[in-house]
Amino acid sequence: MVSTFSLSGSIGKVPMSSHASSQKKGLGDAEHLKALGYEDTFHRSMSLWGNFALGFTYLSPLVGVYSLFALALSTGGPPAIFWLVIVGTGQLLVALVFGEVVSQYPIAGGIYPWTRRLWGKRYAWMTAWVYVWAMLVTITAVAEFGSGFLASLINAPVTKEVTLGLSVLFLVVAFAFNFSGTKMLARAARIGLAAELIGVIGLGLYLLLFQRKQEFSVFFDTLGAEGDGSYATAFLGAALAGLFLFYGFEACGDVAEEVPDPARGIPRAMILTILVGGVSALFSFGGYVLAAPDLQAVVDGTDIDPIPAILDATLGTVGATLFLIVAITAFLSCVLSLQAAASRLIFSFARDGMVPGKTWLGQVSPRTAVPVNALIVASTIPLLLCVLIYLGGSTILTQITAFAVLGIYVAFQAVVLAALRQRFKGWRPAGPFSLGPLGFIVNIIALAYGISAMILLARPGTTGVFLDDWIVLIGLAVVMGSGLLYLFIAKPHTTSHQPEGDAIAVAAMLRAHPQNTDRDDAARTDARPTMASE
Repeated sequence: MVSTFSLSGSIGKVPMSSHASSQKKGLGDAEHLKALGYEDTFHRSMSLWGNFALGFTYLSPLVGVYSLFALALSTGGPPAIFWLVIVGTGQLLVALVFGEVVSQYPIAGGIYPWTRRLWGKRYAWMTAWVYVWAMLVTITAVAEFGSGFLASLINAPVTKEVTLGLSVLFLVVAFAFNFSGTKMLARAARIGLAAELIGVIGLGLYLLLFQRKQEFSVFFDTLGAEGDGSYATAFLGAALAGLFLFYGFEACGDVAEEVPDPARGIPRAMILTILVGGVSALFSFGGYVLAAPDLQAVVDGTDIDPIPAILDATLGTVGATLFLIVAITAFLSCVLSLQAAASRLIFSFARDGMVPGKTWLGQVSPRTAVPVNALIVASTIPLLLCVLIYLGGSTILTQITAFAVLGIYVAFQAVVLAALRQRFKGWRPAGPFSLGPLGFIVNIIALAYGISAMILLARPGTTGVFLDDWIVLIGLAVVMGSGLLYLFIAKPHTTSHQPEGDAIAVAAMLRAHPQNTDRDDAARTDARPTMASE
């Protein structure tokens, strides 16, 4: 662990910029990173807009709504749409907590370095282990689901061989974009963002305004979704409509070292991702509900894939084909963003010496400033999982992805819990993005929300088939069990000498830095009334 003295010394040796510059910006990006113990090795070529696009395409409301529309309606009926509001609000609180953390720690890898600096090495290792596997499985799932859209576009039969080939194509094309560098990643993410906005907001508004078959009051009508039981139980079961959708905003922080002024920009990008993603999902979900020609059949479960029929009925053959192109672009962009986020997490893990092959995985290409080897791993493992699905059948996809969302929520709440623990010990976040006194309250509510979400996700099913009912907890237990086994046998945390649990000390040092002090003094001076005699 780096001592407080050595960290303080490193800050004191940072070259100071002009006073005018410090009034405007405070601590510079390279100086901030150096104070945290790292050199600035990436190209800071991703703008705020590109960073927002990365998080938004990872969150991908188009992918989420299309995948969950039929399930949400057959479980909870039209009122299931309110889960988008509930979960979106809860995840916004989580994003606010993340914003304060990344503002103090704008380090590549996101969740791993955050939990390390907020708690400790072993805590961070387990959090990152769960999170990276959840992301790798999610990459696989998105590529597999996207292959169905591509098969429809090219009129290919949806066989096991075609699905495997097209899934691999998604992974390889996304890898090629990522391999080209941060500028190409940002450009591709912006294209994906445009496709998402057209596919969800544009189409959603069109359906709402011109193709409405239902009254707005239908959102307060269960249409018998509860059957003979309680609607409260049915509504809780439909929580997946929101819980599967509102994550991905954390990817904005995974590329913190590739963004100029990340301590200010990334919190904004995270919040924007949640707000725009939530509005987009509401337009899209609501549009499909109101435009469904036979909504009762969807609620009854007799129409298990209603969106293609809705599109054909409302857009015609040409319009449906254009939507397929938009959807494929969105799926590809989602895979691209997931690969980028996973590779930065693996790189951050390796840079701190916490994984086997740390030297190889911790390398950054001098030409493209991309962690190429970590990117290869983030692309190869999903490819192998696609082969496993091909050999084991489509049910394997459901089984290996069942734990992914719960794993991601576990990792999120590990950050929220660690931040709250530091607050109780006296931590006041020192980044330029701060909630002030409200931070404590937001942190507590975010944790309460997260625990509730994990309970909903981990609830066993009621089919009577043991594996199907308990697969979520079984998957999480396998991942966490293997991680704990490796942690206690190989002791990877003992090979790393980067700081841990230093949130309070770093906050104090950042506040004491001359550039930040000058900035604060300037702010107070600017706030004073101007006297005529002056």
